[in-house]
Amino acid sequence: MLTMENGVSSRVPDALLADMYRDRKRVFIDLLGWDLPALEGQYEIDQFDGPDTLYLIAGDEADSHLGSIRLLPTNKPTVIGGYFGHLCDGGPPACANIWELSRLCLSPRIPASQRRQIRNRLLTASVLFARANRITHFCCVTHGWYIPEVLSYGWQCRPLGVPQIDPSGMVGALEIRLDDTTAALMAAAGCWDETPVQRAWDMSVSRGDLQ
Repeated sequence: MLTMENGVSSRVPDALLADMYRDRKRVFIDLLGWDLPALEGQYEIDQFDGPDTLYLIAGDEADSHLGSIRLLPTNKPTVIGGYFGHLCDGGPPACANIWELSRLCLSPRIPASQRRQIRNRLLTASVLFARANRITHFCCVTHGWYIPEVLSYGWQCRPLGVPQIDPSGMVGALEIRLDDTTAALMAAAGCWDETPVQRAWDMSVSRGDLQ
């Protein structure tokens, strides 16, 4: 199951979203050691997880989180705009047609054999979402050691500036161009997996949400 969900309100939601926040705490705080807040000691939720935040979430029949990714339009508050603008030579992206990808999280409970499959489904769904909403670019901040991984997806990337040292290590900001060749390039890289995306699933959002 792959679904598009809106974000957290004043309370932590039940089922799939709550399990996603728990896994984010396990991955980003417990495993990677990031200095992030943990709501009630078990949910990784920050100021960019609001009622209008969009998530693509892969889950199972029991509403257990398998993997997810967060999408934020850059004309609203983003991680790159709030904390990493210094990584962008021309300033952080701020446009309704450029969205930030963050918090790509694969559940530590799934086996290694399933991780690549879930990742590919999330990446594919992100591109399909972009196609449905006239989004021309993604952007992201990532560690220097992970940049080759991002390039391996088949995405057309360019650095927004020179990577710099952060308390967590070398980090850089990337812009990812999305066009008619994206799906073919991802397929050639072995990263295109449209199987779980239901054709009846409405991936579009109101253009008013993008202004």
